[in-house]
This record gives sequence, C-alpha cells and structure tokens, in this order.
Amino acid sequence: MATMVMIKESAFKALRVHGEKEYPNECCGALLGVLKGQDWQIDEVREAINVRSDSAPTRYEIAPIEVIKIEREARQKGLAIAGFYHSHPDNPANWSITDLHEAHWLGCIYIITSIRRCIAAETKAYLLIGSSEENKKFADAEIKVIPA
Repeated sequence: MATMVMIKESAFKALRVHGEKEYPNECCGALLGVLKGQDWQIDEVREAINVRSDSAPTRYEIAPIEVIKIEREARQKGLAIAGFYHSHPDNPANWSITDLHEAHWLGCIYIITSIRRCIAAETKAYLLIGSSEENKKFADAEIKVIPA
C-alpha cells in the first residue's frame, strides 16, 4: 500500500501557485506537517529561495541556513519538516535522477508539480525510502487534498 500524503487544500494550492509564479525557473519549498502512522499530514508549506544560479530552470537548491530557519519555525508550531516540494517547468511531475541524488531526507515526502506554460498541471508525491544514501529510492505516494 502506498504512503498517503494528506495535504490541506490551502497548502496544495500554495505550492502550485508558487510554481506558476517562479516559472520558467524551478520553485522550491518545505512541507510542514505531522507523521500519522505511516502517512504524512501536510498543514503548511514554506516557500524557499532557489539558490541555484547556474541552472535554476532545471535544478533547485535551498540554502542550509534557510532549512534550519524553517525547521525551527515548524517546531515552534508543533510541526516537522515533512519533506520538500519543487516544480518541473515544461516537464512531467516525475522524479529525475538528479532529484534522487539530491534528496537526503529519508522517510520524507517530495512533491513535484509540472508547470506547463505558466500553469500548474499534474502534481505527484514520492516518499524517499531506504536505510542509507547508498540504497535510497523514491516510492510513489498518494496525494489526498483535505478541503478547507
């Protein structure tokens, strides 16, 4: 059974709008929520600055200091970083080899939204599984949007 990602409608809309706003570059940000059994509940998203100046249309990177700031903010609200999101401008919402190589938060969710000509299209979620960097992989996760 696939991991379920229950995401509040406001958070789902926010990450998709962020992708549209940053087009033609990749957007990025953090997913804040709580682990319920084996499923994640995402309550909020935090936009981050894509610091990849060399290839922002096809890559993203969040500065470590920004991740620390987001993590502190999440803890103060009783939440955790549940994972990260980014966009794929004019490409499918499927993970790439680069996405896998640059994902390091085992047990966390990675959400990707395809942005086609400035409009958010498909959004998919993946759980990063494995016990180490050497055997990590993405597993499909099901998204359930929770109405406001």
